[in-house]
Amino acid sequence: MTPRTRATFDHSLQAVQDDLLRLGSMLDAAVSRAIQALANSDSALARHVVVDDGNINALRFKIEEACLRLIATQQPAARDLRTIVAAFSIVSDMERMADHAAGIAKTVIRMGNEPLVIPLDEIPHMAEECRAMLHTALDAYIRHDVDLARTLPKRDDVVDALYERLFHTVVTTIAETPGASTRALYLLFAAHNLERIGDRAVNIAERVIFITSGEMKELNAGPDAPL
Repeated sequence: MTPRTRATFDHSLQAVQDDLLRLGSMLDAAVSRAIQALANSDSALARHVVVDDGNINALRFKIEEACLRLIATQQPAARDLRTIVAAFSIVSDMERMADHAAGIAKTVIRMGNEPLVIPLDEIPHMAEECRAMLHTALDAYIRHDVDLARTLPKRDDVVDALYERLFHTVVTTIAETPGASTRALYLLFAAHNLERIGDRAVNIAERVIFITSGEMKELNAGPDAPL
């Protein structure tokens, strides 16, 4: 690239990354509000999360269009191209994460005013870990920080362990109190959405490694898998 072309490319790529971080902020808020709605049986707040999912979808498409435009007009190569391709993939994962947040909100709406049958000990903790993972993954992407990206699988193991603990609690509750089965399963559905958000944060970390090495590698093949 000529210096002028390079400057144009850098400006456009920065705009993509700024929008990507804005999408991350919207996603973080969606997760936070969905869990708040669950804790307070707040159907109105839950509906707000569902409606806002449309704004997240719109920003996702804007970012994808900008990525395609950069590839078509600037013809980037090597690491520049991988950075754009990674952004294209990351926003898709983030949009799906937002769908999971909306899934929690829809569960709240279905629950109505039914009392919680299981304490929310694990679910808020899972949400905190997932939000922290999202922040770390996006930071690693912006900085192209592979070492930071490699910290994500261990954090995902924490989310998985919390989900497994809640799963066993739900199974026990259903066995001991069959009449509470539906309410117990609602909480399991919410937790499953958080577990998937954690998995997709690891996907973002994998794209960071792709940027620097050109290699796609699964980071989290299991709790004991080497990085």
